Amino acid sequence: MKNFILTILFVFSMSALFAQTNDNPDVPVLKFEKESINYGTIKKGEDGSRVFKFKNIGKSPLKIERVKSSCGCTVPTYPKKEIMPGETGEISVKYDTNKVGRFSKTISIFSNAKRKRIVLRISGNVVTP
Repeated sequence: MKNFILTILFVFSMSALFAQTNDNPDVPVLKFEKESINYGTIKKGEDGSRVFKFKNIGKSPLKIERVKSSCGCTVPTYPKKEIMPGETGEISVKYDTNKVGRFSKTISIFSNAKRKRIVLRISGNVVTP
């Protein structure tokens, strides 16, 4: 029982610590030009690459910890180095256009920014030529 109570106290103290980080005015702020890209109607086999541009408008270096797509048909690439305040960066997304039909996918960005998780979206319709 003692270990259970200590575990609960630890979890609450860590929650409070992370909540304070979000309110810190010196944290990085990740600002995307747009958080959604609609491919429209594209032909099977066409280039499925698109780019999400962003800027660190915060006061400290931004570190993107990981980027995860909602399925294996969407492959994201992202900068591994820190993005300094005022600098820009890009997250490239390549969708497999060999799959015919409508699609709607998400790309989750995890970082040390004020918004710890940002969800980007791509959508469109792949048709046979």
